[in-house]
Amino acid sequence: MSGFGEMGNLLKQAQQMQRELDRMQEELRGARVEGVAGGGAVRVEVDGHGAVARVRIDPACVDPAQANMLEDLVAAAMRDAQRRAEALKKDRLGRVTGGLNLPGLS
Repeated sequence: MSGFGEMGNLLKQAQQMQRELDRMQEELRGARVEGVAGGGAVRVEVDGHGAVARVRIDPACVDPAQANMLEDLVAAAMRDAQRRAEALKKDRLGRVTGGLNLPGLS
């Protein structure tokens, strides 16, 4: 009987850990981190997972009439690069794992 009790405790711990991981994923999604370059001329804001949320470019660095368009283009290019990198990562890991979705590798 003690084997089932221990197994039950392990299952409860695993479920608690999964709930905590889910909570942490949500917390990271809402977190914001800012990267800065060029003495503050360019600022990129990402969420806790590294997804680009916002790009800001000091209008003094470009034609002010084009600043918003340039910001949008930079953000789009960054998102595109992130998507491509994620696809590459999945492809390469898939070759190693035989297509299995193993925790911690995705």
